Amino acid sequence: MTAASTPASTSDLAPGRGGQFSQASLAEALTAICAAAGLDPAGARLVRCTNNAVFMLATAPVVVRIVASNALAHRVDKVVRVATWLAEHDVPAVRLAPRITQPVRAGRYVATVWESVPAGGRRPRGRDLGKLLRRLHELPEPPFRLAAWHPLDDVRRRIGEADGLEAAALTFLLNRCDQVAERLEAVRFDQPPVLLHGDAHLGNLIPSSTGAVLCDFDSACVGPLEWDLTPLAVGVTRFGEPAGRYREFVRTYGVDVTRSPAFRVLREVRELKLITSVLPILSSRPEVRPELLRRLADVQRGVTTSRWARYT
Repeated sequence: MTAASTPASTSDLAPGRGGQFSQASLAEALTAICAAAGLDPAGARLVRCTNNAVFMLATAPVVVRIVASNALAHRVDKVVRVATWLAEHDVPAVRLAPRITQPVRAGRYVATVWESVPAGGRRPRGRDLGKLLRRLHELPEPPFRLAAWHPLDDVRRRIGEADGLEAAALTFLLNRCDQVAERLEAVRFDQPPVLLHGDAHLGNLIPSSTGAVLCDFDSACVGPLEWDLTPLAVGVTRFGEPAGRYREFVRTYGVDVTRSPAFRVLREVRELKLITSVLPILSSRPEVRPELLRRLADVQRGVTTSRWARYT
């Protein structure tokens, strides 16, 4: 798990209105989590902070992933079970750090700790995602209960935890959820449900010297395989992903979801997720506000072809 990073700092605890945390309080959370896990946070770098705050430690080859949204903290136990299951089946994926009881809890904080992936290898491509998803979807049913696919549940949770967005915009998003949910209810999928990654885009592949590995299992569930095929297709339109990457992905996986009658509503669901992912941290990350408002305005106006920028 590597990316551009910001030095962590310490300050007084200052959780936001909805239970999310400022960067200062996340530094305090890191200290608490590391103490519980027997790790040293000195020199840690904040790699990313959206629904989770991801820290790369300087004192050990591990990554600490702290849940930054209380409304989504319920997913962490599932993440541990799924990661363990993938390791047992030798699926190329990030591995939980050994000899640490997971998830790690320290007061109000909860986190997972992972082995860092050594740098190396080429940037993941469409065919890498296609191969990994095919492998994932062919796994047997896990021995533990995994929730069924309800993709708008976490969207509604994020709206309920929004901190810093006007009431009219939140009302629009809630109404949009209801409309999309009604259309989704009418969709019928031909294939039996499979184990889904749930957020299967190229950004959730990490390059390594032995090939790309999957990360981020927060959205794992059981549902229609078409859902895992949707993010890259939407990425071509919304984020300018090269169309060749998607064609390569289709050739490798063997299915083009854009030809499915379900794709229109799946795209609407995906875009709601892309809009709302930063709502719980909006007050503490004001730099993402312009992009959030731009995405929201496009959906309000029914504009489906404009390009969006990644939240950073």
